[in-house]
Amino acid sequence: MKEKILKKLNEIALQNDVEILFAVESGSRAWGFASPDSDYDIRFIYKHKPGYYLSLWEKPDVIEFMTQDDLDGSGWDLRKSVKLLAKSNAPLIEWLFSPVVYYQNDAFAKQMQDIATECFSPIAVLHHYLGTTKNFMEVCEREEVKLKSYFYALRTALAGKWIVENNSFPPVAFADLLPIAPQNVQDKIIELQQIKASQNEKYLHPKETLITDFLLKTVQFNQENASKLGSGNKINEELDLFFARMIKS
Repeated sequence: MKEKILKKLNEIALQNDVEILFAVESGSRAWGFASPDSDYDIRFIYKHKPGYYLSLWEKPDVIEFMTQDDLDGSGWDLRKSVKLLAKSNAPLIEWLFSPVVYYQNDAFAKQMQDIATECFSPIAVLHHYLGTTKNFMEVCEREEVKLKSYFYALRTALAGKWIVENNSFPPVAFADLLPIAPQNVQDKIIELQQIKASQNEKYLHPKETLITDFLLKTVQFNQENASKLGSGNKINEELDLFFARMIKS
């Protein structure tokens, strides 16, 4: 599959006259709880030739594609990516630390990771994860639940809890977040993970009160501790210099 993904990314780069700097898997396949029919969520950062960035006018800064064989691609322009990194954009930081890398310019990836760490805003990222968890809570409290909903809610709830307890960006891999949950919850999650790995995305699972109660308590814990968290460093001049270097290189 990696060869097919790299071939598609090369086609996209040629069609749009851009250079892809970084491409990874995001979503359930990166997090570690994919179903057999899960899409490949390919996320990438690209740059145009230097002249592109001299225009006065706003230009498209996103490239998207979807193929018949479940390759779901979305890429962000370099300028957009650096500006979002300054705001500690959680999805972008997840891309940068994804355990599944399809391609990367090593120097670029390292510098972006270093910037992400320096700009990291615990309170901004916690609010992102809190909002995502809350969006899934209604469906998680139904009598039958898609396991995808449980896992999206659990991942973001645990990610928020990680930030509160460690004041650092949480691991992308779900298995690395799991130990901060109580043992009985961990056992149930592992059981559900095994079921999810054998069922398609439409499978409905009977409500698990243990999971729902844990989610509600974790959301409350994250909300109560949000005000204790700090914001990220402002390094606009450093980001300007980094951006200039990258478009010239």
